[in-house]
Amino acid sequence: MTEGGGSTKVRAGRRTVEVKRVDKVLFPGGGGAKEYTKGDLVDYYRSVAPFMLPHLRGRPLMLERHPDGLDGPRFMQKNTPEHYPDWITRVELPKEDGTVCHTVCEDTATLVYLTDQASLTLHRWLSRTNSPDHPDRLVFDLDPADDDFEQVREAAGLLGELLDTLELPSALMTTGSRGLHVVVPLKGQEDFDHVRAFARDVAEALAEAHPDRLTTAARKKDRGDRLYLDVQRNAYAQTAVVPYTVRARPGAPVATPLTWDDLNDPELDARRWTIADAVEQARTDPWAGVMRRGRALGPARRRLDALRG
Repeated sequence: MTEGGGSTKVRAGRRTVEVKRVDKVLFPGGGGAKEYTKGDLVDYYRSVAPFMLPHLRGRPLMLERHPDGLDGPRFMQKNTPEHYPDWITRVELPKEDGTVCHTVCEDTATLVYLTDQASLTLHRWLSRTNSPDHPDRLVFDLDPADDDFEQVREAAGLLGELLDTLELPSALMTTGSRGLHVVVPLKGQEDFDHVRAFARDVAEALAEAHPDRLTTAARKKDRGDRLYLDVQRNAYAQTAVVPYTVRARPGAPVATPLTWDDLNDPELDARRWTIADAVEQARTDPWAGVMRRGRALGPARRRLDALRG
């Protein structure tokens, strides 16, 4: 970084990006949480970029922005502002009453620029810009009734076993918030309606097998103390947090990929990694090529139907 004129020049790949107010505190300390500035966030995203960009490229984004840090207002940004540099990739996609011009993060420079805009958390589509109606990722969001992570750990293990039975590859990720995501790579042959219906049937089969522990009830009042198997992200224009993105919570926790063996780590919880150590976890390559093993859902659908009788 080189400083001057009240801003900082950051080298990011082939570009130099201006970052304003690098010392601005975005994550206040206190209560056992460490303080982090915009500069700390820029340093983290530059370091994690080689591991994060493969999960970002070619995907429309929704940006979670906190211009004044965690203590200030939050807003979700879908449309790309006109003042964004012209070298940042955009894609215009239809919505119910028009179109949205989404930002697409293709390189480290874009990642740094979005950080300068106080985009703390990046949320991505499960499909790509060249085939927006056909997802190549399926996500199960394991959402506990409270902060009981043991409940999440147990549900993840049960879901992983079922996906193995269906002969679908799967990967595990902390959300950096309260739960875990289980991600299934797809070939992108089926549309969102087909994928969501399959995800719903998998979740219902698991909940039927463990009715005292798991539920697919959308209303909180119907869940009791059971863990919610959420498949609602598997729809057009819905998003999920990007692997290695920072979450807007005290201490700057990170949504972090992990191995299935990591599920047995007694220290594991949804906020296990932060910007202080998530890059070290990324270097271990926890998903080790799983995302390149995309499947069509036809064979898995037949196996699931056979299981359910």
